[in-house]
Amino acid sequence: MREFTARFASAEEIENWDKHVTANPNGGNMLQSAAYASVKNGSGWTARFLVLESAGTASYNLVLEKKFPVLGRLWYLIKGPDLGAVEDLKPVLDACAAFARSRKLNVFTIKIEPDIVSTPEAPAQVAAAGLVKAPNIQSNDSTALLDIAAPENQVFRSISSRARNAIRRAEREGCAVVQQEPSPETYRALYDLMADTVNAKGSMPLRSLDYYTRFWDEFCSRGQGSFFFVYEDGKPSVGAFVINYGSKATYKDGGSIQNRKQYGDSHLVQWQAIRRMQELGCTEYDFCGTPPSGLIKDKSHHLYGMGMFKTSFTKTVTDFVGCYDYVLSPVRHALWVRGAERIFRRLETARTGQQFY
Repeated sequence: MREFTARFASAEEIENWDKHVTANPNGGNMLQSAAYASVKNGSGWTARFLVLESAGTASYNLVLEKKFPVLGRLWYLIKGPDLGAVEDLKPVLDACAAFARSRKLNVFTIKIEPDIVSTPEAPAQVAAAGLVKAPNIQSNDSTALLDIAAPENQVFRSISSRARNAIRRAEREGCAVVQQEPSPETYRALYDLMADTVNAKGSMPLRSLDYYTRFWDEFCSRGQGSFFFVYEDGKPSVGAFVINYGSKATYKDGGSIQNRKQYGDSHLVQWQAIRRMQELGCTEYDFCGTPPSGLIKDKSHHLYGMGMFKTSFTKTVTDFVGCYDYVLSPVRHALWVRGAERIFRRLETARTGQQFY
């Protein structure tokens, strides 16, 4: 078992944060990025930049920190820690705990959600690290991943015949995808489409337009975000925001009007986004959220429709192990799970109108 140490990043490392994160063992995640740190910092969370080191190797991980009366600090390693092997999980968390204690940071729990694929062996491996299962937070703990490393024509052949036929028909009937520059008008157009979808599908509520504006601004200002639209009767009918972060592309936000006349338009938007992400050097396309693999055909699941659409591009649904708590203070953690978290989430939502995490 390897030994790890933990420390906060230097000013130089923070200045070049994305370069370090995308060099992590698993290539990092857009939710560990400098852009996302800027979005979350000051919105009830404090961004911490943590470096985990062992024998000449390093993993750079974003920590979101929130302080609570009586309990102390919660650390949330969003989509982390980024590890080369599941066996590194316990020594990494031990290093995080030792560092927090040495700095007297009063951390009572470290919440993690590493991109460790869920396998039959995974529960025992995670349990060996002394972790306690917590409710999942991110929408892509189960997701559809498409390998886009091959040439464009090979990637096109790899998707389902249903998706290929939809794309070809949309092109044949004159549907065109427009890549729009970031602007208040672009943001409003996509947000309205997202709201239309939420209202029609009854899925999770949207955050505010102000939140999305800040989110999209941060990624676009770093050259890490692109908007794609198709129009019907002169108005946006399908829209998507896709992030390019290192070698990974993520279909982060999207929406559409209902009862559209253009067949295949949503498939064409995704295909043009995939082609653009290939041009930007990405080798993986994350459709960002499906039902778990065992429930992908369950029509009662709230993500069933999205899952069917996304798995028309790739039949592979990847399930990650999800969210766990590494407990530093058993008494305070017990208070947290027995009601404190629920109370603080309710209070913050009432105060800010925003989601807690």
